[in-house]
Amino acid sequence: MADTPNTPDYSWPPMEARKVIGQSPKRLDGPVKASGRARYSSDMNPKDLLFGVYLTCPYAHARVTSVDTSAAEKIEGVTAVHVVSPAGTEIQWQGTEVAAVAAVTEEIARDGVGAIRVVYEVLPHLVKEEDVAQAGTRAKAAGEVLKGDPAAAFQQAAVVSEGHYGIPVATHCCLESHGQTIQWQGDSVWAWPSTQNVPGYAGQLGQNLKVPATNIKVRMDYIGGGFGSKFSPDSWGEVCARLSQKSGGRPVKLFLDRATEQRIAGNRPSAFADIKIGGDKDGTITAWESKSWATGGFTGGGSPPLPYILDDSNHPIPNKRLVHTAISTNAGPFRAWRAPNNQQAAYLTCSAIEDFAAKAGLDPLEVFKLNLQYAPKVRQDLYSYQFDKAAEMAEWKKLWKPRGQSAGPVKRGLGLGFSAWGGGGHASQCNVTLHADGSVQVDIDTQDLGTGTRTIITQVAAETLGLPMAAIKLNIGSNDLPPDGGSGGSTTVGGVSASTRKAAVNALAKLFDAAAPALGATADQLEAVDGQIRVKGSPSKSLTWTAACKKIGPAGVITETGANDQRNPSRELISSGTGGVQVADVSVDTETGIVKINRYVAVQDCGLVINPRLAESQVYGAIIMGISTALYERRFMDAQTGAMLNADMEFYKLAGIGDIGEIVVHMDIRPENDKRGVIGLGEPPAIAICAAVGNAVANAIGMRVPHIPMTPDHVLDALEGRNA
Repeated sequence: MADTPNTPDYSWPPMEARKVIGQSPKRLDGPVKASGRARYSSDMNPKDLLFGVYLTCPYAHARVTSVDTSAAEKIEGVTAVHVVSPAGTEIQWQGTEVAAVAAVTEEIARDGVGAIRVVYEVLPHLVKEEDVAQAGTRAKAAGEVLKGDPAAAFQQAAVVSEGHYGIPVATHCCLESHGQTIQWQGDSVWAWPSTQNVPGYAGQLGQNLKVPATNIKVRMDYIGGGFGSKFSPDSWGEVCARLSQKSGGRPVKLFLDRATEQRIAGNRPSAFADIKIGGDKDGTITAWESKSWATGGFTGGGSPPLPYILDDSNHPIPNKRLVHTAISTNAGPFRAWRAPNNQQAAYLTCSAIEDFAAKAGLDPLEVFKLNLQYAPKVRQDLYSYQFDKAAEMAEWKKLWKPRGQSAGPVKRGLGLGFSAWGGGGHASQCNVTLHADGSVQVDIDTQDLGTGTRTIITQVAAETLGLPMAAIKLNIGSNDLPPDGGSGGSTTVGGVSASTRKAAVNALAKLFDAAAPALGATADQLEAVDGQIRVKGSPSKSLTWTAACKKIGPAGVITETGANDQRNPSRELISSGTGGVQVADVSVDTETGIVKINRYVAVQDCGLVINPRLAESQVYGAIIMGISTALYERRFMDAQTGAMLNADMEFYKLAGIGDIGEIVVHMDIRPENDKRGVIGLGEPPAIAICAAVGNAVANAIGMRVPHIPMTPDHVLDALEGRNA
């Protein structure tokens, strides 16, 4: 978007001119977190605090016949009882909230829950979706795509491969469970939630409580994990508020216990598919057919975008047929999980392409690159570079061998995966205030999910104002600040960097106006460098930052706003569209079925990188999370009782530090990427891990292990020809 004559130049400084952006200072909140001084919402204990506890339904499908709370209400120390699911409510999954109790101690609240008597009519349920044939009427057609003539294309294909693949439901496992502390007194509500959406929390909660959003004060300094699952106040926000109101306005803390967290607080939906690929001897894919199914709970499961990435609207695979079925299950509902539907699509697509390459007797690296012709044209060169770079870093030419050629009982294999994401900036407003004493204040109602948002905002402000980061005071996490957006879709960094840059440029322009007369120059002749306001080309004609700020007019303060409009984003600062390629190097013990990660390589672009250390940290975290899902994570449901069998942190397995192996990250910070501006990074590096690990295992042992996770039972089932 071209600037009008009176519009400031908001564009980023050239790469070679940056002094703070592009550097790697450590996280500003690192010391308080590492020392235990950071106060999370679950640490908040206002005066006269009460404790809330839920009573949840033990059945996967039931109708509430009656709820008797009289005994609970009589317990000394119980201050309020609230019925969530009254008689007549049909419950569709285990763990659904039935009632809640507030009391002076958590123990008394649990006693109160135990005294509530609920009668249920137990109804038939379905909780397992792996076998679509067993779903009956719970399986609903959810879309079909037909292009070209797949049947004829398969007949003409020189190579045809067919396979079955599956990725299960995984839960978010937020270390700080979903919940909040709320105090509702009269017309005012104070909330300390664990949320990814401080700016939007009051509006949503206000609708539920019939209280104006302007009467709700929201504060959150730190969050113990969200991964896409903590945007709405949910029912527990409303229930917590009503318990407070019924308790005379005393604050109530209501956080889900671990079992309830695992059952109902969100999950990544499953995806299964039977996929057939046809193509030429050189590896060019000419036909694709997939029959997929999924569940995200009672509402079913959406269709993953197949074939992943290789589906450009202007040049798609010429012949394809896609059929998807959504399966409604009586299990906890899905929520966004770090790149929704992309992990599933990447696993299904990359597994099928690897199998096609093996059937053709070709190197999968070359097959992936050859079929980039079907990727969006603007990304084809990017992916080609990234495949080559990842292969170089993983020593592909040296270590990769055709399937099953690794000798001995412990076999080594390499596997590929790739990813795509948007990452454009969300709507955001920021205020930058310059005081006459030289102090600088940045105000923005955003949240730092642990990604380093505090550090990024401070770097942008410091770069723009020509100051050290220590000179910037940042305020975030309160809904009385200028509104930002919720942190999802990898949109935070784009939104906050654009609004902060604009606000700082605007404030600096006003400071130039104030300081210019003292320097015998016009405002457009000034620059801010190294704590000085000086005349461009004449460094000796300068004022210190503090001296310049003393020139501010009678008000003694400059406050300017910057904004990013999501519908008309700041194209000179941010953009969207990112890609990455990853390579897993594994060893598989064919006697025990144990998979070990030797090395994991990731090549990732995200446009202009404000802080390379934090960018790499995002990739490291994504890979650690992905390896956990690739090797261990799955929700176990009991078909007979409808219960989740591993709703805990003992049997819902997560990877430990010894499971991760070596991680090697290359941020693709070439000038052609930098000039695109800032692009979000929270989700894209989390996409390809299951695909890469699954393909590496297949390469090692010579056959496909169809279902993630790559646990010993799944590996041994494949080796011994069992249908897992």
